[in-house]
Amino acid sequence: MHPTLLHLGLITVPTFGLLAAAGLISGLLLSLRTAPLAGLDRDRLWNAGLFTILSAFVLSRLLLVLTNLHTFFTYPFLLLAVPSLTPVGALMTILATAIYLRLRGILVLSALDAWAPCATLVWAFLALGHFAEGSDFGMITSVPWAIPSSTGLSRLHPIALYAAALALVLTMALLRHLRHRTRPGDTAALALASAGLIQFFLTFLRQPALYGTPFADILDPIQWAGLGMVIAAGFILLTQSPRMTHAL
Repeated sequence: MHPTLLHLGLITVPTFGLLAAAGLISGLLLSLRTAPLAGLDRDRLWNAGLFTILSAFVLSRLLLVLTNLHTFFTYPFLLLAVPSLTPVGALMTILATAIYLRLRGILVLSALDAWAPCATLVWAFLALGHFAEGSDFGMITSVPWAIPSSTGLSRLHPIALYAAALALVLTMALLRHLRHRTRPGDTAALALASAGLIQFFLTFLRQPALYGTPFADILDPIQWAGLGMVIAAGFILLTQSPRMTHAL
């Protein structure tokens, strides 16, 4: 594993951070291609994508600071360097983005369709980042492609590589689906349902989560998130207009 790509004095470049940045840039560039497929203006969708990314960064950091004021005043730069996108921050970002799309007159479901393959492409980069830093551990296995554990005493499923490969396949499938969608929201629903199911079933090969969450004795937290994505996909399909001209 290579969690640090470059280390020169006080300058440290984490591999995950670099791959995450590359993924975001790749996703934005892909949106220039998916925008016309969804009937949207390239520049307007690009700006909306930048707004979403900046909102996630600013809102997550704001929540981090507000909930750790003492630490922020003591070690401000150290705290701001901590990864901080929480479920609350993600919900706030979604709300801010929805408001932005409405104010700019961008069809919400069409934007979600255009962003669907972009999001799964970003997911592939993030999964590769997790593989590089060794943070997505799998169960012990004897398959030929297993990777050694940190102790070297066992071999594990390369969950992050599985996720990256499946995310890339899903990206290609979504691009194909977007070209032939019949209603706004179809591609977004397919992306949510597919990604949710992938994460749900990959969890059976992951090591159990070490942190406790409500109902964790029933399903793993990631499985709950996967089910939530499937439910969100169903909600989109149920609220769709039968005609593209009447989309939300």
